[in-house]
Amino acid sequence: MEPSNENSQETNNAPEVMPSMEGMLKVAELKAQEHYDAWMYSKAEGENIRRRALEDVSKAQKFAVERFANEMLAVMDSLQAGLSVQNTTVESFKSGMELTLKQLSSVFEKFQIKELNPVGEKFDAHKHQAIGMIESQQEANTVVSVMQKGYSLNERVLRPAMVMVAKDKA
Repeated sequence: MEPSNENSQETNNAPEVMPSMEGMLKVAELKAQEHYDAWMYSKAEGENIRRRALEDVSKAQKFAVERFANEMLAVMDSLQAGLSVQNTTVESFKSGMELTLKQLSSVFEKFQIKELNPVGEKFDAHKHQAIGMIESQQEANTVVSVMQKGYSLNERVLRPAMVMVAKDKA
């Protein structure tokens, strides 16, 4: 007889031992605790992500206009410098105003703020605010004159243009 066969037969003939209920319960409790810990960690991590996102949104809202505001400071400085000049003439005052307007236009261009000056265009209630209607040679519902220019930011109207619209000729 071969010794290896005897050992294998003895092992096969050994009665199977069922794990005890207490052992199985302990294993199940350990697994449950692991799952609970992982769940709590995930829950805390989700809460931290939500809190950080809220802080980021708050900061973005608070400082969203910071770049724009910094650019506008130069315009403010120009206006204050113009007003502080003692010996002004109409020409120098006008020249200073034109330079300041150029600065302001440059800031608007930098931030995609566009002027809405719709003379001759069809009236569009999304971009224009009609102040009144006047008789004109132009087609009905055409903008005849602009009382106050409108402005848009990235194709979104900030302020509609106040306009006078041509009446129907009938």
